[in-house]
Amino acid sequence: MKQINRCAMPERLVKKSQKLKILTVNTPFVVWFTGLSGSGKSTLGVKLTDELLSQEVPAYHLDGDSLRTGLNYDLGFSREDRRENVRRAGEVAKILSDSGTNVIASFISPYAEDRLKVRKLFKPKQFVEVYLNCPLEICQKRDVKGLYRAAKHGKIKEFTGISQPYEKPKHAEIVLDTNQMNPDQCLKKIFAYLNSNYRL
Repeated sequence: MKQINRCAMPERLVKKSQKLKILTVNTPFVVWFTGLSGSGKSTLGVKLTDELLSQEVPAYHLDGDSLRTGLNYDLGFSREDRRENVRRAGEVAKILSDSGTNVIASFISPYAEDRLKVRKLFKPKQFVEVYLNCPLEICQKRDVKGLYRAAKHGKIKEFTGISQPYEKPKHAEIVLDTNQMNPDQCLKKIFAYLNSNYRL
């Protein structure tokens, strides 16, 4: 009887395994979009994730709105709850990163101290802070979700930009003026940074 080598992997799995090894040879990066509501965080997060996946680069998009319907459903918008929201998001990003997945995160994350704590979870140069610099008046005009309108009418208390501050990053790796740049131009700048620092 012919002896079967049970440790051998099918050729198609070997190729897939080798490919995954090549894709994850670098330490995974974490692109953290921060900015006011309406500045374009979710839009760019989805586009960047889709583009990476189309290039067969492992990536996952963490979005603030999505997390608030599940993991963070119990949190409000007080400073303490916002801090906890960002802390949990950072820990999830760390778990995904440790698995070899590049993480794209879209969170207002208004306080510099909280963003710094998330940064410290990762190795130097692994965390890429992307500040979406968009004037409040432009974000208010966009108001796709009607949040600014609701905040002005008192339906949402402690809303960033209206009744709570947003602390602008002073040393973000990438700054995008999303009131002047379209999504494709923003992606081009992000990929220029990633290609110069990671092997995509």
